[in-house]
Amino acid sequence: MTTVKDRQSGLGDVIRSFGILGVTAFGGPTAHLGYFREEFVARRKWLTERSYADLVALAQFLPGPASSQVGMALGYHRAGWAGMTAAWLMFTAPSTLLLGFFGLLLSTATIDAHQGWISGLLAAAVAVVFHAVAGMARSMANTRLTATIAVLAGLCVLLLPGPLTHVAVILGAGVIGLAALRGKPQEVDPAGTELRVVGARTAYAALVLFFLLLLALPLGATLFGGALLARVAAYIQAGSLVFGGGHVVLPLLEQLTVAPGWVTQEQFLAGYSAAQAVPGPLFTFASFLGAVDGGWLGALVATVAIFLPSALLMTAGLHFWGRWRHLPALRAAFTGANAGVVGLLAAALWDPVVVHGITGVASLSIAALCWLGLAVWKLPPWSIALAAALGGWLLL
Repeated sequence: MTTVKDRQSGLGDVIRSFGILGVTAFGGPTAHLGYFREEFVARRKWLTERSYADLVALAQFLPGPASSQVGMALGYHRAGWAGMTAAWLMFTAPSTLLLGFFGLLLSTATIDAHQGWISGLLAAAVAVVFHAVAGMARSMANTRLTATIAVLAGLCVLLLPGPLTHVAVILGAGVIGLAALRGKPQEVDPAGTELRVVGARTAYAALVLFFLLLLALPLGATLFGGALLARVAAYIQAGSLVFGGGHVVLPLLEQLTVAPGWVTQEQFLAGYSAAQAVPGPLFTFASFLGAVDGGWLGALVATVAIFLPSALLMTAGLHFWGRWRHLPALRAAFTGANAGVVGLLAAALWDPVVVHGITGVASLSIAALCWLGLAVWKLPPWSIALAAALGGWLLL
């Protein structure tokens, strides 16, 4: 039975862990998933490798920022609803504050994304993602079938880049797993190690609220007008309709904010440049746009609105996954989907992680030493990030 002391301890763990990740997790969503795996699977052992892979696969099915959704689910798994809120807040707040401040300054000459310390952090992301891919491949792509699925999934993503490719690849991998593995015994985590389950009422309420926000807010903004309602509707739409997260949200945000004149094209591009130089999820670019448009209140509204759909969808997803995870057919499908996730991460290891992180011998050296610290010396990810920033500042 979980005691109050246990819940408080779990919440403290969430705050400490995500607080550090919020200021050190550079490199985009793929790198974030690598940091999460190292911190919560390898070091803290909050959940097993298989449960983590299931969680990543589930996030790939849902629209919104995948790494933020995984972070919310990890917080919920450890400390319930307070943990979910704390994980999101601690991981998101640093970049929200930085980008909101940039927005208030209306700066067009923000941080140079080619500064040495930033280049060092991008090199560290190479080590983190490589370490994550290698570890997940050992358990998720360790048969002829799953290894083949992983390789084909990675090649598809590289050869056919696009906002819906990730979803199509995961679906295809799941179908292959279902066809090839249905009826065969599948490994399932032992009792007590699986993800914390969400109740049915909460899940259905989350789904109803999601569709209500997505459909009713734009209608209300059209019928009744109002600047605040229009902006909430726009950022809810951006957070609800984009698969893959990260840079994929930029065209939609540009359409929703530049076209109506809330921000200028120059301000939009300045904020995008700044977003490359801060840790945490790229979706906090909305914080910059909201700050330019409406000060700190605008930044708060934009940030909450763009992340709220992700929280609602992950809440529902955890319920249905908890109900169906032991079904043989679904377990077979997720075995294939998990192999597809390995392929997606491997493809992202090349582009954008290696492409942007390795620019010469110096950055390769930083990446190699970071991998040594993670894989062999078992150093915590935050120390790797700080060392890489220092190394980049000195060498790059």
